[in-house]
Amino acid sequence: MNHELEQGLLRVLALGEVALTRWLELHGKPAAPDWQAEAFRWRNLGQGGVLQPVRHPHRVALEDLQNIDRQRAALLQNTRQFVAGRTANNVLLTGARGTGKSSLIKAAWNAFRADGLKLIEVEKAHLNDLPDIVELVASRPERFIVFCDDLSFEEGDHGYQALKTALDGSVAAPSANVLIYATSNRRHLVPEYFSENAATRYEGGEIHFSEAIEEKVALSERFGLWLSFYSFSQDDYLRAVRHWLAVMGVAGWDETLQREALIWATGRGARSGRVAWQFARDWSGRQESAEN
Repeated sequence: MNHELEQGLLRVLALGEVALTRWLELHGKPAAPDWQAEAFRWRNLGQGGVLQPVRHPHRVALEDLQNIDRQRAALLQNTRQFVAGRTANNVLLTGARGTGKSSLIKAAWNAFRADGLKLIEVEKAHLNDLPDIVELVASRPERFIVFCDDLSFEEGDHGYQALKTALDGSVAAPSANVLIYATSNRRHLVPEYFSENAATRYEGGEIHFSEAIEEKVALSERFGLWLSFYSFSQDDYLRAVRHWLAVMGVAGWDETLQREALIWATGRGARSGRVAWQFARDWSGRQESAEN
């Protein structure tokens, strides 16, 4: 290390941990992860990626997730096996928006974080870094859930191949202390078109049509466990509304409140746990304003 660089490092050291991390990132030498953190975000600033600690992670409670009992039981069982050092599967959660896919992953992590389970959030843009992330944590004693939220891929998307390889397609064996939990509104993660059926015809289409379809589903097939989520019925939605109102301290339930909840869902064009939570927040806030 030359004298100028050494002096710069000494100055940054005097400024504390945050400044040191930034200085190391700028000089292409990412700081070592803070393994005491419970959750991380993967950040790649162009000079190497870093595991950035999440100081205030979103702690979702399992009891707040309504109308997804089957999916909750399956994900908890898979996560329990993983934390206990037994075999478990990578998981793909797909289906209707706002029904609790992402929240269920965070709640499952929250249920087992006291047992040393850690969460790493990886954005779609950084999926190419998955091999680096796995290698970084492979020698650690903790177990890690790599959380990839709201995935979908277009034709030629590089992240598609990176995720496919990380799941089950590399010459390196999968790390025993890493699982990938991903969510998507698309079951096969890639768009599927009616025009693809035309490939069964001889006019310039695929000779081996079945192979083209196999390529489409190849990524989702590499997840050992699929969990599907569906739009709420009206009763399911109202049950979720009542739960969230109770959580927020709103007492009482009558026809007026039910009508307002249904009007809210109609305006949003969906009935889901997210819409129920948003209505409860709005109603609770308005009640507080009226009382003040």
